[in-house]
Amino acid sequence: MRYLSTRGDPARRRFSDILLEGLAPDGGLYLPEHYPQVDAATLARWRRIYHEQGYAELAFEILSLYIDDIPPDDLRALLRRTYTAEVFGTGEIVPLRHLEDGLWLEALSNGPTLAFKDMAMQLLGHLFEYELARRGETLNILGATSGDTGSAAEYAMRGKRGIRVFMLSPHGRMSPFQQAQMYSLQDPNIHNIAIEGVFDDCQDIVKAVSADLAFKRQYRIGTVNSINWARLLAQVVYYVAGWIQATERDDQRVSFAVPSGNFGNVCAGHIARMMGLPIERLVVATNENDVLDEFFRTGVYRVRGSADTYETSSPSMDISKASNFERFVFDLLGRDAAATRALFAEALARHGRFDLSQHPAFAQVRQRYGFVSGRSTHANRIETIRTTWQRHGVLIDPHTADGVKVAREHLQPGVPMIVLETALPIKFAATIVEAIGQEPPRPAHLQGIEQLPKRVLVMPADAQRVKDHIAAVCQAG
Repeated sequence: MRYLSTRGDPARRRFSDILLEGLAPDGGLYLPEHYPQVDAATLARWRRIYHEQGYAELAFEILSLYIDDIPPDDLRALLRRTYTAEVFGTGEIVPLRHLEDGLWLEALSNGPTLAFKDMAMQLLGHLFEYELARRGETLNILGATSGDTGSAAEYAMRGKRGIRVFMLSPHGRMSPFQQAQMYSLQDPNIHNIAIEGVFDDCQDIVKAVSADLAFKRQYRIGTVNSINWARLLAQVVYYVAGWIQATERDDQRVSFAVPSGNFGNVCAGHIARMMGLPIERLVVATNENDVLDEFFRTGVYRVRGSADTYETSSPSMDISKASNFERFVFDLLGRDAAATRALFAEALARHGRFDLSQHPAFAQVRQRYGFVSGRSTHANRIETIRTTWQRHGVLIDPHTADGVKVAREHLQPGVPMIVLETALPIKFAATIVEAIGQEPPRPAHLQGIEQLPKRVLVMPADAQRVKDHIAAVCQAG
């Protein structure tokens, strides 16, 4: 399997190379040259494997289709170390819960940081350490987080040999619990930088640093954001596991509703669907920062600046520049790299928007690719959390509530709708209290985390300042 850039870089790379690289040299995102196709017999075999051998073995079956430069025994061992009941709290790893007629919740937040990002990040930590040891190299990971990616990355990478993490987060924009999870870490290889701006400013800095190829190579810069292909690949597995749990027949279709800001989580669903998983609809649920909902309704992709990015009660989705969206548009345009580059490297840079409403491909968004969308507000979140608690005794976080609200708008008879749960409610306690009048349950080992000493550097939204800091840390050893 070889990987190409969405913007046309002529090189074709192996998995282990793009694992450590992040963005392609031309600023594009990596995708496989083709999506492996799975038939009914393969799906039936995967169903047996999941029920008889478990999630880690299912992950091996799927990832082996894309990774052929890590020996199979080594890959299987890495997956078995990652997906354990000890790490994820249950042998099922991603148990499915029936909520109401036609609607299911897939639990993805049982990992160390109580968010779905652990599903991929725990594996990424093992993959990075394995590949760096194999090469005798080190890596400086630069990431941006709107709330959950940062802590998931830091908990996965803390103490790992040959790895430093520099994580950018929007200063004052995450919940107190999210800030405490990250900033309380004292591990010497973890470096938190709070950027005076919004998440998109953090993400822009990561892309700017990655685009400086000389700096990137000198300081061995890699990324753990969902621009990293390995993140998306790991997430494909839980779409398959959700489908297996919700169905009995190998031709039975399901839909997935996915709270979305950066388009990474739902992009993994797009990949699963392109492989042949029987997915009817991929429902993109946004909050008030509805750049993705606007595109899927109108064909206009219009990014917002910092001043027009709302601070909401589902803060991990306070994103107005969806960095993974380029992967889908590349597929939508028939994998035309020149057209993709014209949109993302030129039109967005000049005008902050592009319009595909009249493009023949836009008609295929729903018909061929299954995408629909919807928007949720603070009032919707509060009402959805409250009613889900009152009717079913199930407590959900604000992002999952966005997913449930929009999922209910797209139910189809006979097609199970699976909402991907994104985080545990304790991460957003103030909103939960507003909705149901009581604090959400807190795991015993996280009692008092907000009071722990914090280690974080506040910095203006300036890519050069971030580069200077990385250089100083690396030169100090």
